[in-house]
Amino acid sequence: MSPTLDDIAPLEIEAGTLQSHHSELPEKGFRWVLLLSLAIALLTLAALLAFILVSGAPRFNLQLFTNMPSIRLPEIAGAQSAITGTIWVIVTTAVISLPVGIMAAVYLEEYGNPNGRFHRLVEINIQNLAAVPSIVYGILGLGVIARALALGQTVITAALTLSLLILPIIIISTREAIRAVPQSIRFGSMALGATKWQTIWKQVLPAATPGTATGAILALSRAIGEAAPLLLLGAVTFITFNPNGLMSSYTVMPIQIYNWVSQSRDAFHVLAAALCIVLLLLLLLMNGAAIFLRNKYQKRW
Repeated sequence: MSPTLDDIAPLEIEAGTLQSHHSELPEKGFRWVLLLSLAIALLTLAALLAFILVSGAPRFNLQLFTNMPSIRLPEIAGAQSAITGTIWVIVTTAVISLPVGIMAAVYLEEYGNPNGRFHRLVEINIQNLAAVPSIVYGILGLGVIARALALGQTVITAALTLSLLILPIIIISTREAIRAVPQSIRFGSMALGATKWQTIWKQVLPAATPGTATGAILALSRAIGEAAPLLLLGAVTFITFNPNGLMSSYTVMPIQIYNWVSQSRDAFHVLAAALCIVLLLLLLLMNGAAIFLRNKYQKRW
């Protein structure tokens, strides 16, 4: 006797249910693998932060900010020259990189011909430079800026090298912010008689400011933590004076941390952990400012 439709239908439903259960198993397994990877990364980060906080807490005091480094007396040594040098280098880097990066983004988005060879060449180079390791920029800065331009181991050399490092990030983030501004704002401004530059200056750039500021702060945050290019540039690891100009010798917090960690005495390791806390707080402050600006001033078009 051949099976009827009433007999086949339950079998098909049961087969479909088993197949759906089998297809869900790999997806659930992959999700658990992802969650496990995330948990391992977070636990490792938490353990590292806890170790730094516990190790550096005894020396996280006013002396760390007011005293100069010392080779013989780590108990009273501080990091004033490194903190001041970091401020000099980062402020100079911002003054150089932000105008250049923003103007380059404006040209590429508002004036450049997307189908032109020059435009495509610049875009490809920006994307490639964003993935170049920082040590390569250090080699470039040493060979071209420090030696060929004869600027030496100075604040301006470090600032120019770090500017080259973060320029692709600034350009890409600014282009995305400009691209997010609706075309209707441009058309409305020019319909009222404004020129293209007036439209960009008065309408487009103010509307793109939250995204631009967020990208710039994050780029500068990366520059603050860079040590590899500055090591190649010969950043002085032990100085007992603050920089007094763009042509002055300098040291920065990552280099000072590297110097203290390489010492044999445990007291220097405590100092390095305390300076790591300062660097982490500065980075958290900058990233918090970026998040605040994005949430407060970003517009939903």
